[in-house]
Amino acid sequence: MKKQAGFTLIELMIVVAIIAIIAAIAIPNLLSARLNANETAAIATLRNISSAQAQFQASSKADTDNDGTGEFGSFVELSGAVDVRGDPDIGVLNPPVLSGAFRTPGTALVGFNGAVSRSGYFFQIWLPGALGLGVCADLEAFAWGDIDPDLAETTWCCYAWPVNYGNSGNRTFHVNQTGDVTSSENTAVGSTPYGGTTDTPSAGAAFQDGGVTFITGLTAVGVAGQEGGTWRQVN
Repeated sequence: MKKQAGFTLIELMIVVAIIAIIAAIAIPNLLSARLNANETAAIATLRNISSAQAQFQASSKADTDNDGTGEFGSFVELSGAVDVRGDPDIGVLNPPVLSGAFRTPGTALVGFNGAVSRSGYFFQIWLPGALGLGVCADLEAFAWGDIDPDLAETTWCCYAWPVNYGNSGNRTFHVNQTGDVTSSENTAVGSTPYGGTTDTPSAGAAFQDGGVTFITGLTAVGVAGQEGGTWRQVN
């Protein structure tokens, strides 16, 4: 009976080396593809939010000052999670203009710090308070009276930043009432990238002026925002 020969040590080492080379090429490409997919999804989500805000305002469901002009809303209002402006006489938006994915099921709250997590990105809406101060109506302890009804007829913004910088995304994105999406290469004050639940963009990060907590300034396009990062138009 003929004896079968196995692989030699050299042959096994060659196979392992080939596998290592393939992995070294493939893994970065897969990571890059995932980052690109997440960033593309974030842009699409911001445009969806912008469309939802336009529908919500046009409905005049939120008209706190009763002047006949609708106001922009929060995630929990747009998704029909709570009564509009917390007023049971107004009730919830029905049908909602955003899906239930923009709130925690069974509660009136969205996720971390009023932000929603989708496809590797956090999303957070800011509405204008007194003098244009950015307020997040999706926070648990939020007081609806903090929203300025006049400014809320013309002003809002939303940011999207990576849940895990470098792994789920690189760029940070912004959209406001103009419907234009801008992006930053994600360098904030002190060169700290936006990412996760600690390094988050301030309300005024994507604006040229007004301070880091205000959302009524000029949108930064091609120039640095209030936290140092340069913002550029997304086509």
